[in-house]
Amino acid sequence: MQRPGHDRPTNRHLSRRTMLQGTVGGALGLARMGHATLSARAAAPASPRKKLLLLFLSGGASQLETFDPKPDSKYGGPFRSIATSLPGVQIGELLPHTAKIMHRLAVIRSVNTGETSHFRGHYLLQSGRKVPGYPVLGSAVAKMLERPDDLLPGYVTMRRHHPQAYTDVGDAGFLGPKYEGVMIIDGNPPANIARPEAINAATASARDGIRQRSDARFLKGRAPEAIKSYSDSYRKADALMRRQDIFDLEQESAADRERYGDHHFGRNCLLARRLLEAGVNCVKVAHHDWDAHFENFHWQRQRCLEFDRTFVTLLDDFQDRGLLDETLVVIMGEMGRTPRINYYGGRDHWGDAWSMAFAGCGIKPGVVLGKTNDLGTEVVDGQVDAGDLFNTILVAMKLDPTATWRLGGRENPVADPAASVIKEVLA
Repeated sequence: MQRPGHDRPTNRHLSRRTMLQGTVGGALGLARMGHATLSARAAAPASPRKKLLLLFLSGGASQLETFDPKPDSKYGGPFRSIATSLPGVQIGELLPHTAKIMHRLAVIRSVNTGETSHFRGHYLLQSGRKVPGYPVLGSAVAKMLERPDDLLPGYVTMRRHHPQAYTDVGDAGFLGPKYEGVMIIDGNPPANIARPEAINAATASARDGIRQRSDARFLKGRAPEAIKSYSDSYRKADALMRRQDIFDLEQESAADRERYGDHHFGRNCLLARRLLEAGVNCVKVAHHDWDAHFENFHWQRQRCLEFDRTFVTLLDDFQDRGLLDETLVVIMGEMGRTPRINYYGGRDHWGDAWSMAFAGCGIKPGVVLGKTNDLGTEVVDGQVDAGDLFNTILVAMKLDPTATWRLGGRENPVADPAASVIKEVLA
């Protein structure tokens, strides 16, 4: 069923295919011709800039144990649903803290991407595209919001060290290495950039001058892009290293660290808040191990136990510190889980009907959009896909999804023009 105010082409698949054969299909080839520039109509808005925090539930959280429970169905599982701060709306009992602040969220229960591959799903949900080579949200936002006086990188992405799994799917695409996310692993600042204690500041400065002159000499008569990418990566990492104080979570009180939780996700969320406060425009925090092919109910309990309290703590801190009005918080994964429970007590990959949530700037709080059938197997109302989510995120941040990247002499849409904006969740 089509949602009111959500315009779509008459033949969605034909429209998308047409686009893929045109500007979209040429993205990878055009990327070889040089970096993209943003068209004038997509210039960054006046101060203050919006920020983006992406909480990515890597592996695919079960919608049935979180935002769209079906406790009375044959696939519902052992957990019950609980009341929330929204009258008549219930979510899974594994999210008791989130239930109390549902009036501050916009939840979509009707995501349908049809994608069941971790790698493709990670890319699709972050880029809004199926064709490879496009920038993901963090890179696109970093490009669209950048200003000449920026010191810190525009995009930082955080994960644990092992296992890397399918979280590293590329970031900047044809925008180039300058807009790749600076990778923070296990909460540590970038490695091998800090000045060794045995080398004083004067010696380090002299060496850096020699390096810069050598680079300039080497670049003469050569195509600079490939070499310049290394310098861009170095400068971004170096900018963070100059602010190593951001990474010192001991500056937070013991009580505050305990509120966030003594686990990877808790520490990374606390660090994400500090990075956004320091001036980074976009941070992605990966929360791992939602891929519950066996013992689903044990794994979902453990993951929700970490996520629930930490997420609400983070949202409360954003509210108290005045960050929520300027920061869009997005909770998503690359897919959902099968309603049917497998032989091993697990839920497998499911891309046809699952849930995600928003909070913060540009979002209408207290909205629950979409509906799945009684078994949770398919969307019956308010269907959205990855392209719709990408468009909506940009609009919530006051960015123009109809803008274009100028790439190799051609205009390439920033967001999929075959997709739509989800007006119901926008303020």
